Amino acid sequence: MIPHSINLMNKVSETNSSQPLLDYFSKLIPLNQTEKDLVQSKFQPHLFLKKQFALQHGDVCQYFDFVVRGCLRLYKVDEKGVYHILQFATENNWISDLASFHKMTKSTFNIDALEDTVVLRVSHSELIDLYIKAPKFDRIFRVLLENHFMQQQERIGQLFSSTAEERYQSFLDTYPHLLNRLSQVQIAAYLGVTPEFLSRIRGRIAKNDR
Repeated sequence: MIPHSINLMNKVSETNSSQPLLDYFSKLIPLNQTEKDLVQSKFQPHLFLKKQFALQHGDVCQYFDFVVRGCLRLYKVDEKGVYHILQFATENNWISDLASFHKMTKSTFNIDALEDTVVLRVSHSELIDLYIKAPKFDRIFRVLLENHFMQQQERIGQLFSSTAEERYQSFLDTYPHLLNRLSQVQIAAYLGVTPEFLSRIRGRIAKNDR
């Protein structure tokens, strides 16, 4: 228990720094000191323990989260109790139910932590205020949303027209760093297949690589 407690304390200490987010923004567009100060004032740190919810079905999504460390997943559960994962968000990635966040309507999705996760989060009202006080961020977030929209379009297209094996290969290309961080059940739920079918896909790929 002691090593885990120390690790948890390290994660908590990370929430005191907005530097990863400042570095992220600066790679897109250089920020002046006033803009950096705004980021530090608008984005609030938060720690989610493994299995803790960041958003639950039926609640309004209040925040747009930037992952500093860890992994969150966006998913929904159908009437048969089957999990459908739309997105994984790891270090330097964003996650939110965008429709609920921008419209302030009830979400049909869940977001929870697959690992102890540190995020920097901004509320809708604070994000709008950030746009007003520093229009540069309006451009930055427009690009972020456009990229997210294109990624989701591509993902939907894959679900309609690609084989499960092609979708698995796309997962490996998109999330190579997650292969050893996610269970087979999680990956299967993202691909839209059963864990057993995923196991067969992996077996075929391993056999062809010999």
